[in-house]
Amino acid sequence: MAEKILVVDDEQALQETLAYNLRRQGYEVETSADGPSALESVRTFKPDLIVLDVMLPGIDGFELTRILRQDMNTPVLMLTARDDEIDRVVGLEVGADDYMTKPFSMRELLARVKAMLRRVRMIREEVQTGAQAAEEAPAAQMVFGNLKIDTLRREVSLEGKVLALKPKEFELLVYIARHKGQVLTREAILQQVWGWNFFGDSRTVDVHMRWLREKIEADPSHPVRIVTLRGAGYRFEG
Repeated sequence: MAEKILVVDDEQALQETLAYNLRRQGYEVETSADGPSALESVRTFKPDLIVLDVMLPGIDGFELTRILRQDMNTPVLMLTARDDEIDRVVGLEVGADDYMTKPFSMRELLARVKAMLRRVRMIREEVQTGAQAAEEAPAAQMVFGNLKIDTLRREVSLEGKVLALKPKEFELLVYIARHKGQVLTREAILQQVWGWNFFGDSRTVDVHMRWLREKIEADPSHPVRIVTLRGAGYRFEG
């Protein structure tokens, strides 16, 4: 079955151009021009990926992503009209997986979509088969005091309570936990967790680390499990 993509943009010309090029790649595409209709389309169309403009009537892209992240992990590729760092950071903070600044290369957008969907397929295959990558095989469970990571069940629990981690948060935690005590650079983390085809920058790692700290640290502002080494990267202390 063709993978499904929802394109949300109120610029009709761009919306049609995106839909046309994505359909040429074999994807099933549905479009929306505003936030409320996009929200309805997500629930009925059930896309595998959402290409989402920030500036939308009704509900803007930031708020729409925040709403979606309350109960689903559908990947979001956010489109911003300005090359403004604050837009990119806010987009990542509310749950976007990647972002592009207008105007952009259609070839690059298609490459990012392909990379994001490939990652989705990998996660689904792992869930369906119950199998993990070879590098995860030696330890199906990792326990660090009151923190337990179960890679077979794809669950993380703290003091016996299962945490609601997004797929990328789970992958990030597993990766740094398997390298406990090692200093990991942002670049290494991007390559291993997001993949070689990821086009974002190292700020993505910082945002996701902050999310993890909020869920596994007793005091996120003074972390003891995930330590930052200024100018070097991160170290997981367990």
